[in-house]
Amino acid sequence: MELSTVHAVLLDMDGTLVDSDASVERAWTTWSAEHGLDPDPVLAIAHGSPPERTVRRVLPALGDAAVAAASQRQMDLQYDDLADVVAAPGAHELLAALDRLGLPWAVVTSADVRLAEARLGAAGIDPPLLVTVEDVQRGKPDPEGFLIAAGRLGVDPAACLVVEDSEPGLASGRAAGMRTAALRGLDGDLRIADLAQLAHLLERARPRPSGRDAVGHRR
Repeated sequence: MELSTVHAVLLDMDGTLVDSDASVERAWTTWSAEHGLDPDPVLAIAHGSPPERTVRRVLPALGDAAVAAASQRQMDLQYDDLADVVAAPGAHELLAALDRLGLPWAVVTSADVRLAEARLGAAGIDPPLLVTVEDVQRGKPDPEGFLIAAGRLGVDPAACLVVEDSEPGLASGRAAGMRTAALRGLDGDLRIADLAQLAHLLERARPRPSGRDAVGHRR
């Protein structure tokens, strides 16, 4: 994949920019027990999707009000569980490289703003643009979140690189007409072992700017 034509990088949060796997698994395990469900099938589909989508898939008989309550309960379990939430391997290296290269970036997450800000803060990451589940009508794998991010950054979707670690997230990026970099051995236009590898590839493909142009300004 030609990285020299990438003009913005759009990153998922959980499992991509932030290592929150243990917190997510604890929350879904507790929630599953409360609903009399085996947590393993729930965990198998929960990663990368908004809670409401997962709730509807595992409890299809619930009405809208019950789905909303069950989804909120799942989020409540996660808000204060930050003990082992840290930046993902290579995250700070990648963000430093994006700054040096003048590439704008954003976080596009299925979490709500309260959870996103808590986890990013625990990881020491302050994104210039954050798009959460509250900004969209349809969560991943719908492309809406990534398209919103591209629009707010003023970058053509075709010039954006989506970095994801889940199938719903990668499907969302592809549906937005963007190129994808995949973690965890998943299929994307580019497969990466970690974010440090992506930093290296971007710096090798792009000369460092002598000054910031319109694309390089954070918005």
